[in-house]
Amino acid sequence: MALYLIAFNDEWVPDLTMEELRECARRSRAVIEEMTDLGVFVFSDGGLDASTAICSVEPGDGTPVFTDGPFVETKEHLGGFAVVDVADDEAARHWAARIAVAVGWPQEVHRFPHHVSLSAETADVSA
Repeated sequence: MALYLIAFNDEWVPDLTMEELRECARRSRAVIEEMTDLGVFVFSDGGLDASTAICSVEPGDGTPVFTDGPFVETKEHLGGFAVVDVADDEAARHWAARIAVAVGWPQEVHRFPHHVSLSAETADVSA
């Protein structure tokens, strides 16, 4: 099993009425419930946009420098995400497709590389 991030950029979400947003939420909750029932759901959240940004942190010269909100140059914001624990890329694609169809906007899939085949790496070291 490997962990995958399925995420969308807030800029990808079309202008929707509150009723349309509620319908998207209802459909996406149904997909999350299915993932939960199958044991692949780890965590999700959404509703993120520029208004939810707390701060940005830059490393400075060894001392963190905090700036309120996102970087001024940044136009893109994470809008929401789900983390799933599935067998392979195809399974992650399946769930991303289900979410994309449920909400009506694109999703991106990322594999967390440090969670892939850790047991296989351990086996190789001890061999």
